[in-house]
Amino acid sequence: MTLDVLAVVSEIFPLIKTGGLADVAGALPGALAAEGVAVRSLIPGYPQVLHALESGVVVAYLDHLFGGEARIVAAKAAGLDLFVIDAPHLYARDGDPYRGPGGYDWGDNAFRFAALSRVAVMLAQGLVDGYRPDVLHGHDWQAGLMPAYLHYDGATTPPTVMTVHNLAFQGRYYAGLLSSLGLPNDAFQINGVEYYGDIGYLKAGLQFADRLTTVSPTYAAEICTPAGGMGMDGLLRSRADVLSGILNGIDTDVWDPTRDTTLAVSFDVDRLALRAANKRSVQTQLGLQADASRPLFAMISRLTWQKGIDLVLASLPRLLAGGGQLAVLGSGDLSYEAGLRAAAAANPQSVGVQFGYDERLAHLIQGGCDALLVPSRFEPCGLTQLCAMRYGALPIVAHVGGLCDTVIDASEMALASGLGTGFHFSPVQEEMLTAVIMRVLSVWRQPDLWRRLQRNAMMTDVGWRRPAAQYAALYHGLVGEVRQQ
Repeated sequence: MTLDVLAVVSEIFPLIKTGGLADVAGALPGALAAEGVAVRSLIPGYPQVLHALESGVVVAYLDHLFGGEARIVAAKAAGLDLFVIDAPHLYARDGDPYRGPGGYDWGDNAFRFAALSRVAVMLAQGLVDGYRPDVLHGHDWQAGLMPAYLHYDGATTPPTVMTVHNLAFQGRYYAGLLSSLGLPNDAFQINGVEYYGDIGYLKAGLQFADRLTTVSPTYAAEICTPAGGMGMDGLLRSRADVLSGILNGIDTDVWDPTRDTTLAVSFDVDRLALRAANKRSVQTQLGLQADASRPLFAMISRLTWQKGIDLVLASLPRLLAGGGQLAVLGSGDLSYEAGLRAAAAANPQSVGVQFGYDERLAHLIQGGCDALLVPSRFEPCGLTQLCAMRYGALPIVAHVGGLCDTVIDASEMALASGLGTGFHFSPVQEEMLTAVIMRVLSVWRQPDLWRRLQRNAMMTDVGWRRPAAQYAALYHGLVGEVRQQ
């Protein structure tokens, strides 16, 4: 039996992307199709989305959607089936979907993403003739009000799933907006949408969704603790019976080293020597010494405290003293950007940085670096380490969240058994990152061992097949429960 699922998302690759949520939203529908699940994705009509539509038909008009008129467009783009909310008063803004000039959040974000949730509920209740999804699946705080709207509308179907991609982003807004958001007064309570005196969008989703998921089993456990729960741990512990962790995958068609045109040279697990041309290209593009004998470490990341860039800067002297080079692609906190600029100026042949995000360069770095640094203090799943493994770069990861769920540490016992796909370190401190870098340099000096680990990494299944099967089972279980009621 085919199930119809409406995915409620604020970004989707390749139409608009600020992070891993977009990659998941873009890749999961195709993987679920193989499991008999038909996914349509509801997405705001940002200019980038509207310009990318290959076909579209207006299927509904809304006279009033938080301050203006809107059209609902059924469309296709990049192989995705979409409903697009064409509401210029909310979404006709170029650039970042969440922030305006100066990097500040748009002042009406509370309404922009309440609209996303409200339209999802309208679609579930028959807004478009002939379409009623079997399951609503919301992603992150931007879709958090969707289960709350269903609850306060008195609707018991369709069942809802909320996926937390990063608990740190919660969507908190002024309590005085309650009625403007279309929520009743009694919603503002601890068992409703109230969250530390504000309206909590993610809290609402976690409170009212029928099933909760996050993007790795370890992260699902971590967020139920005071240390990892970011103020939500009590609620999450109370709902632990409906909370599960399903690992992310990556799109192995997009990330395929055998036919990736962004690489200088394509390669596969049996032709690892060809990676040297990609390494040389990375070194050249970032102004580094083009020397195959120097281990090239890389980091592709937001430059924030969460991602551990400060630990990388602190460990850099030992990395360079061991003969290594560092390539960084990313942007973030200005203090970390300044630290990287200073390091590159002081070590021009050994440290190269490009600020911002460049999808082509990200692929090239993955295909050319020897080791990828992912020293996150917390990481729900992470995708960059999966891309690294797929491309024969060995990830160096903090032993947290999905990082420890996806990378097998090349410990002494693992190496003796022929195992290992990367390197772990814990606790997440400068001294431990430095120690693991020294361990990596030692293994690098053993080429046969290094190549064995590369092959292990490249042969690991990092695609969506297994996660999609788990999501499909979750949906079928929910629909079965509804039909038994």
